[in-house]
Amino acid sequence: MQQVSQYLAGESNYVKLYGDTGPLVYPASHVYIYRALHYLTNQGQDIQSAQYIFIGIYLATLALVMQCYRQAGTPPWVFPLLISSKRLHSIFMLRLFNDGFAVFFLFLAIFCYQQRSRYWSAGSLVFSFGLGVKMSLLLALPAVGIILWQGIGRDRALKQAVLMAQLQVLLGYPFLAANPQGYLSRAFEFSRQFLFKWTVNWRFVGEETFLSRPFSIALLAAHATLLSIFLITRWLRPTGVSTLDAVKQLLDPPSAVTQAEIARRVTPDFVLTTILSAIIIGCLCARSLHYQFYAYIAWSTPFLLWRKGVHPILVYTIWGAQEWAWNVYPSTNMSSAIVVASLAVAVLGSWLGTRCDLTQTAAQVGAEHKDK
Repeated sequence: MQQVSQYLAGESNYVKLYGDTGPLVYPASHVYIYRALHYLTNQGQDIQSAQYIFIGIYLATLALVMQCYRQAGTPPWVFPLLISSKRLHSIFMLRLFNDGFAVFFLFLAIFCYQQRSRYWSAGSLVFSFGLGVKMSLLLALPAVGIILWQGIGRDRALKQAVLMAQLQVLLGYPFLAANPQGYLSRAFEFSRQFLFKWTVNWRFVGEETFLSRPFSIALLAAHATLLSIFLITRWLRPTGVSTLDAVKQLLDPPSAVTQAEIARRVTPDFVLTTILSAIIIGCLCARSLHYQFYAYIAWSTPFLLWRKGVHPILVYTIWGAQEWAWNVYPSTNMSSAIVVASLAVAVLGSWLGTRCDLTQTAAQVGAEHKDK
């Protein structure tokens, strides 16, 4: 609210927007949302009204998550996990974090991509606006790119990328005009250093290792490796061809008939699995997760654990351990190890749970060729 007050007073230079919690380090959508909250809550003094607003955001996001799960064919026994997180309630309704808005726009984009009518442009705009709330959504960007490429083809996917970029420029224009370097360096600060005392995930490695450059490089390498493995072995499945042939299709787009066949294989299940897998891979390889990051994890792991095909009792057990670990404050060696382990299990579950899809896709491609 202090930062928004400075903005309303006429300050557009991001470098000069400060408050008691430090500098403004979120993109422009965040400013506009909290400007609205500034107006609706008497400059942030009416906390109860703010909590009611966040309750509305929580329930709207929950409804979207459930719809996305239903579109992907998730069984009913998974749904109780979506409403049972104490930490998630805290993030939305007590802490009033901007992550709640970012997650809302993330699942709204997924919902648009899942629909039979394929609201590609709407999904891309919504995703870009969510990215403008917090750059954590960059974790999903590789998956969004893969989905767009296979869903509508290379050329139209590039137009979607331009559309997302144009919205970012439009949102950030007042701040870019004042100090472009200042805005980009603060709103999308990739070199930010996080304090060891706040980490939820890697506390068990010790502060010296946590702050070391080799550890940071190792996590970046692990992130790139996992994304590559999923890309090669899972995310290119709709193309129905080898990785090399898929690259050739990227350079030389297939015919309209072939592209339509590929698009039919970009199912609601594929959309949700791909995007949530990218999110969890990014969280697993992040050097520091804070408690608000659970907003991205709490509604991702139930689906990915179910995707692994394990018994419901085991899914509930893993979820329970994860929920316990995220409610330990401050984090301990034990809780942080469980956080990392549960994320690793979810990533593995996502990979193992989609192996049968490869056989199904091969059979589908064979049937389509036979029909021809």
